[in-house]
Amino acid sequence: MTKKLQPFINGKYVESATTKFTDAFDPSTGKVIAQVPCCTAQEVESAINAAAAAYPAWSSTPILKRIEVLHNLRALLNKHMEELTYSVAQENGKTWAEAEGDVAKAKEGTEQAISAVNLVMGDCLMDTTSGFDTALYREPLGVFAGIVPFNFPAMIPMGWMAPMCIACGNTMVVKAATFTPQTALRIVELYKEAGLPDGVLNVLTCSRNESEMFLHHPSVRGISFVGSTSVGLHVYSTAAASGKRVQALCEAKNHALVLRDSPLERTAAGIINSAFGCAGERCMALPVVVAEEAIADKLVETIVKLAKNLKVGPAYDKSSTLGPVVNEDHRKSILAWIAKGEAEGAKIVLDGRNVTVPGYEGGFYLGPTIMDHVKPGMTVGDTEIFGPVLGIKRVADFEEGLALMNSNPFANGSVIFTQSGYYAREFARRTHGGMVGINVGIPVPIGMFPFCGHKNSFFGDLHTLGKDGYRFYTESKAITTHWFSEEEAKKTLVSTWDN
Repeated sequence: MTKKLQPFINGKYVESATTKFTDAFDPSTGKVIAQVPCCTAQEVESAINAAAAAYPAWSSTPILKRIEVLHNLRALLNKHMEELTYSVAQENGKTWAEAEGDVAKAKEGTEQAISAVNLVMGDCLMDTTSGFDTALYREPLGVFAGIVPFNFPAMIPMGWMAPMCIACGNTMVVKAATFTPQTALRIVELYKEAGLPDGVLNVLTCSRNESEMFLHHPSVRGISFVGSTSVGLHVYSTAAASGKRVQALCEAKNHALVLRDSPLERTAAGIINSAFGCAGERCMALPVVVAEEAIADKLVETIVKLAKNLKVGPAYDKSSTLGPVVNEDHRKSILAWIAKGEAEGAKIVLDGRNVTVPGYEGGFYLGPTIMDHVKPGMTVGDTEIFGPVLGIKRVADFEEGLALMNSNPFANGSVIFTQSGYYAREFARRTHGGMVGINVGIPVPIGMFPFCGHKNSFFGDLHTLGKDGYRFYTESKAITTHWFSEEEAKKTLVSTWDN
């Protein structure tokens, strides 16, 4: 049956007054599985007000009590791992292993937030000048809004954003992705079961028009955003102009430089995983390989051979190694990009456009697609496609490859495959990528390090996760103290009486 979803506001599901609903699909079958409300402006206001009302009590709750909720949540995430994995697979289309990884990353973010008790500690120094002591505290700010994309329904809202925000003593409203809101709505229930007070975390769905309220609302102190660069730049500039903190994680076009000394079979296997995992729908995918001309033919041959072994199939079939994309509109967008690449002169050496999955003909499937001889200036080589499409660029040597990579306006991540310590070091030092892989195709660090994109892949000063995350969700307060001795106090008191 098709479910009619509801926003979760102030500790309970609320029947939305909206008349506008969007269909959410099971990408594996193409069938509608839920109707997603476009919450009204009044409902967004209600969620913000609920978070604002919950803030005073939650921020004054001792941090160990706040962390206790996250300990309980971690246990519940473990208990419901299979249920949540199925939820991600069904609504997003990730393979079972990828969906399980999505939920595991939400758990990792929760575990990292449990460390808040150490990481939000301040500093102090006695006798900063004679008899004066100074202490620096980190304090919560208030209400934060999280605006999230469709591609990681568990990890981004419930791993990157909510745990750390809440651990630091803030409250939050999450605008879940319209295409994939069900996992976040289920996890917020688990937060309540874990002991989180009503109003501390609220989850709703709405259009861009209603989301605009977050950027201007006086009760919202900060915005954490993940999505396209055009929208991210608008969120950053508008919210910052209203005095809010903003971290906007945006598009990418990550490149890997493959040098002639690389072990080709191992390198090709790493490229396959990073290019086609999650059907290419991730900002740390590897959609471009920059190959030294000396080994390019052999590398492309090896990649094509391995890509043909990928099993395209439904997300919840555990033998599938490439699932569908999120919906038909997105599938058509990817098809248009492949056609554009062909028109621009790229050579399609593996074409996944006509793939079919028996018994799942209604699903939104694309096979792995590889385009060779992608030249500078081709839009398919510079623009994020967000699908299972890999472009091959050819260069003469390391210097040409690095210059080509650094010319891209996006810089989430960058990778080099080489056995040369010299070139690996030069690459790490000179690449523009914020997350760098040395023989690692997906250089996403674990949660104690920040997710640190650069250039048009990120707008803001403090990244998500790691120590940056704690700084983003807190502000500093420096307190200088001086105490008088009893003798000094008496002298002061007598002098005051005499006057």
